Amino acid sequence: MSRELLNTLFVMTPGAFARLEGDTVRVDADGQKLLQVPLLHLGGITVFGGATLSAPLMERCAVDGRQIVMLDMGGRFKARVVGPTTGNVLLRKAQYQTAVDPELALRVARPIVAGKVQNARHTLMRSARDSHDESDAQDLRLHAEIMADHLALIPSAKNIDELRGIEGQCAACYFDVFDAMINREPSEFAFKTRTRRPPRDRVNALLSFVYALLAGDCTGALEGVGLDPQFGFLHALRPGRPALALDLMEEFRSVFADRLVLTLINRRQINPSHFDDREGGAVLLNDDGRKLVLVAYQKRKQEEVTHPLLQHSTPLGLVPHLQARILARHLRRDLPGYLPYVAK
Repeated sequence: MSRELLNTLFVMTPGAFARLEGDTVRVDADGQKLLQVPLLHLGGITVFGGATLSAPLMERCAVDGRQIVMLDMGGRFKARVVGPTTGNVLLRKAQYQTAVDPELALRVARPIVAGKVQNARHTLMRSARDSHDESDAQDLRLHAEIMADHLALIPSAKNIDELRGIEGQCAACYFDVFDAMINREPSEFAFKTRTRRPPRDRVNALLSFVYALLAGDCTGALEGVGLDPQFGFLHALRPGRPALALDLMEEFRSVFADRLVLTLINRRQINPSHFDDREGGAVLLNDDGRKLVLVAYQKRKQEEVTHPLLQHSTPLGLVPHLQARILARHLRRDLPGYLPYVAK
């Protein structure tokens, strides 16, 4: 299956082959044409495991500045194809200097964690208000209060490791009551704990898939302003890990990804038939499930929100790009501090 959603082409069919034909992208599978779309309409191409692209298509996308992202069948990031590095070298120099200075890096990482915790608390409190089970509502409010106590400790964190400890405690507290926000039968969508590699249940499969999509969007937003997605402040540096993209997406996990997952489950838009059990206990979205989530994800990006700093309405999908620009302005010393996106 291949779909053009907004300005991204998703190639999902195992065995599909995307190639350049003139100024268009043609996708074939089993000897039949699935889709043909003008390159002019595309800002990027995302390819899932089992599908491939031709070398001329990859070269053309790199030259034109279109990003190609490769994911496995579960949505886990595998590789990214980009062209020559562009952007302001002085901005990247400021980024690297900030990252290697413990105090300066801490000044950027603190508001990132604070934004994540505030948004996670907002999600818990919103679910508590909407809950039809008073016991679940009380549990959600209690954990939101615990997270508020941790939030108060962030300004006094003395180093990155201490800040990571606070963030880890908040994440554990949040996922401890994640199941209380799910209004489906446990036999269909049970959640006990966060599992990643591989996801061990349907809820974790959804979370991992949407997080992978969000990480790709955050990577593109950072590259769009000239920042290096690999060099972060909160996440440790590892080969092939987009540390800064993971930093940026922290404040969006609950308000963007988690709410989308909960909506799909609680509104019965997604069902057990959209998942496959794999060897070793892994659970992954199948082709129909990925299609459903991708459509919902793109619709979620089009929802209008009010940015707290700009004070005007903007599509949610543009907020990571706005936050990347705010981060760049801080690194250039045009802003005294980084201001995270906090939902209302």
